[in-house]
Amino acid sequence: MPADRAALGAFLRSRRDRLTPSQAGITAFPGPRRVPGLRKEELAVLAGLSPDHYSRLEQGRQQNVTDEVVRALSHALQLDDVERAHLRDLAAPMSRRRWAGPEAPQRPDPGMLRLMSTLDHVPALLLGRRSEVLASNTLLSSVLGTAMEPGTSFVRWLFLDPDARTRIVNWADFAAPAVGSLRYEVGRHPDDRQLADLVEELRSGDPDVARWWDDQRVTFRTSVTKHVAHPTAGPLVFGIESVVGPHDPEQRLVVYTVEPDSPTARVLPVLASWTADAQVRSGADGRS
Repeated sequence: MPADRAALGAFLRSRRDRLTPSQAGITAFPGPRRVPGLRKEELAVLAGLSPDHYSRLEQGRQQNVTDEVVRALSHALQLDDVERAHLRDLAAPMSRRRWAGPEAPQRPDPGMLRLMSTLDHVPALLLGRRSEVLASNTLLSSVLGTAMEPGTSFVRWLFLDPDARTRIVNWADFAAPAVGSLRYEVGRHPDDRQLADLVEELRSGDPDVARWWDDQRVTFRTSVTKHVAHPTAGPLVFGIESVVGPHDPEQRLVVYTVEPDSPTARVLPVLASWTADAQVRSGADGRS
């Protein structure tokens, strides 16, 4: 079975399992049920497909999947907008899905760098393909307690560095959507070998990643509140927002926003001052 069609079948099966007949607005077909979700035959009827056609889709034996079938399945499974886009990616013909992305390192978009420079009063970082760090500001490093150097992997830090779980109080709330974003990216770039290797590395290195990956959740740049336990500044609360530039959709600026006049907003200038003083002392030590 081709890997892309196996992924399509697994996603359909997971969405079918989570939807009961009553939620789908139909009377359950007679006979014993092993799981609460829809049967294949029930979903086929809802989508206007023959049971054999749907079975081939879920078993990965249907090479050609029309846009009409994708729309029918999206409606029958009550998918949200992100899930619909993911299903379209999984169902697309291989000729449309192949990604010949450059293997050379990404260069940060100058416009995004200028935008980030205007946001030096809050933590910010620029991420590229596979969540690779393209740029970050010093306040982000101070908040997270690690140097996010260009070329490093944000998701490797998030999942494989124990300090990430200590620093981010609601780590699971933030990490689970990150896995869903990886799945969304894999659906868009099924031939990206480096991305596939990264996912396998994370799944092997962290049981939480493996569990969240297997539940087939898919997300796209979800806004998540992040609670950070800073050893000096105390508890910090940020709203995480991301901006995609007009020139390269593979780059996104992630900004740690704060509520005006909140305790976090008041302490950030102090934290920035501490960071600047530490850099001055470090520079002086280096010259001595």
